[in-house]
Amino acid sequence: MAFDIAAYGLTPAGADAVRPFTVEGLDVRGRAVALGPMLNQILDRHDYPAPVARLLGEAIVLTALLGTALKFDGRFTLQTQSDGPVSMLVVDFSGPDAIRAYARFDAEAFGHGASAETADPATLLGRGHLAMTIDQGKHMQRYQGMVELDGISLEEVARRYFARSEQIPTEVRLAVGKLFTRREGQAPGEAWTAGGILVQFLPEAPERMKQADLHGGDMPEGAEAHVVEDDDAWMEAKSLVTTVRDDELTDPEITVERLLFRLFHERGVRMFDAQPIADRCRCTREKIEAILVNFSEEEKSEMVEDGKIVVTCEFCSTRYEFKAEAV
Repeated sequence: MAFDIAAYGLTPAGADAVRPFTVEGLDVRGRAVALGPMLNQILDRHDYPAPVARLLGEAIVLTALLGTALKFDGRFTLQTQSDGPVSMLVVDFSGPDAIRAYARFDAEAFGHGASAETADPATLLGRGHLAMTIDQGKHMQRYQGMVELDGISLEEVARRYFARSEQIPTEVRLAVGKLFTRREGQAPGEAWTAGGILVQFLPEAPERMKQADLHGGDMPEGAEAHVVEDDDAWMEAKSLVTTVRDDELTDPEITVERLLFRLFHERGVRMFDAQPIADRCRCTREKIEAILVNFSEEEKSEMVEDGKIVVTCEFCSTRYEFKAEAV
């Protein structure tokens, strides 16, 4: 059966957009995303070693899938702190469509011939924890869920987070790659590309609910993670998602709509309006200055060089200069 997006009353989401969907025949809902120019801008800005860029790219894909599910213009932040060669990842989503991100890593670990260059993402992270924080704005409760990092991938992090904190069976696939291009009269070029898909089992029929959803939050100490008994619909949906190859998620020629059609058309996939996302930082000169004035005089004196205080945003690399006497 050929795929015709017009039959769905949709236009292609294209790069840098998330496509929500449901598959009523399997009682699942989810989101699929393809990233291109915005991802490339973020990763090229910092000139990370390739393994660090790939890992941060995966974190950006996961944040895009989760952040766009917010029903309000708040913030969703994914942050890792660990003892691996990549000691910190921070990806910040601000509703409705802005993402910024950066990574901290041990530069010596990525020297010539170093093992980190060929390490898998789980090894690069090492042991520590990952925090997912939802900030709904002023006068609203702030929520944070934690997942232990113990040699697991970011895909497994998402599965554990929803199984333990939200009690929702979840399957996720993430992939990051590079496109090599060559145009006549120009030197060969390359660009980062990425994609991901997340599905969750959310049956409406009471007889199919193994256990009612619990209020979001960290799992109480000593509690066991909720295990959903095998359900044929969920097993089918999960099996279909695990067949997705990395090159299907990173190939711009394979749109998210075409991928969802391949996976679920026999079960009746329904796609919703795409949600575009952009590389956009929240820093401003006024915000940076407001932070500086709260430092002690001694701290500010130590920051002065040649009569100026220079601050560079870790997310977007924008450089702000202030006259020392101004702050």
